[in-house]
Amino acid sequence: MAVTGSPELLIVMSAHATPEEVEHVVDRLAEAGADAHVTPGREATVIGAIGERDALAALPLEGYPGVEQVLPILKPYKLVSRELSPDPTVIEVRGRRIGDDAFGLVAGPCTVEYREQTLETARAVAQAGSTMLRGGAFKPRTSPYTFSGLGEEALTILVEAREETGLPIVTELMDPRHVEAVLEHADVIQIGARNMQNFTLLSEVGRADKPVLLKRGPAASIEELLMAAEYVVKEGNARVILCERGITTFERATRYTLDISAIPVLKQETHLPVIVDPSHAAGRRELVLPLARAAVAAGADGIIVEVHPRPEEALCDGPQQIPVADFPDFADEIRTLAHLMGRQIG
Repeated sequence: MAVTGSPELLIVMSAHATPEEVEHVVDRLAEAGADAHVTPGREATVIGAIGERDALAALPLEGYPGVEQVLPILKPYKLVSRELSPDPTVIEVRGRRIGDDAFGLVAGPCTVEYREQTLETARAVAQAGSTMLRGGAFKPRTSPYTFSGLGEEALTILVEAREETGLPIVTELMDPRHVEAVLEHADVIQIGARNMQNFTLLSEVGRADKPVLLKRGPAASIEELLMAAEYVVKEGNARVILCERGITTFERATRYTLDISAIPVLKQETHLPVIVDPSHAAGRRELVLPLARAAVAAGADGIIVEVHPRPEEALCDGPQQIPVADFPDFADEIRTLAHLMGRQIG
């Protein structure tokens, strides 16, 4: 359901409220010119009321059958807030799950360079137990003279890798002009850090019927990340995965500073799954595993890492990519740690 305003009230239904009582509240909200965002929960159903404050105030909501409590929504990000949905969102893609007790292990090359490089990587990460295959078709690069991806040819290669391994595809969308092509081929649309506040692009993927992996910008606050997610969910697409990938600080020992504290903060603030990209934060492959361990221990719902058959030959981000030969041990360690945290690879 696409929404056009901001929810102002939370209507908490009692644990014993019937579907008819929930529908009655939704109908009364509609008569007042408001929309309703209904979220069934483990304990009770919650309804976010969207509309004019005065019109909502005129409704005797607390007197309706099945209504237990009516509360104002205090967060600037409404739809992604835990106020609206206390239970964690679980996102399923081709049978693979991320969120709650399901841990996602997303792995693959930084960019699709050629067919065999991508297929070799896909086979290796699938065999090691990954849940999804990442791979860039369109790549944002700081220099206009460096390799920026194969475009639609890369999407075709990724589809072939999915057909062989069964792994869902995660790939980046950079330009609204590529929406059709990416939607046709990909299973999860990645919005990269540089586009986190490209609001036109966010609204575009919000109207798409595909999960969105939204990366935090290198200079963005946690609230700005959540507001960016709100742009997507506001258009009707509630399947958003948040990704912490490091922020810019004065420190130069790593490519970015991985904000581990963002994980528990986000888990408190939002019901959306939160994953971590240790590859981009580290910039060096020997640091990827320690940062991945920290992410799992801090409560992340998954990690996304870069893997390549021969990183020394990679056309993009070679120093941070894990060699295919080393990935099984990496995956085993992450799986063991995830199990200790009560999670299962999804």
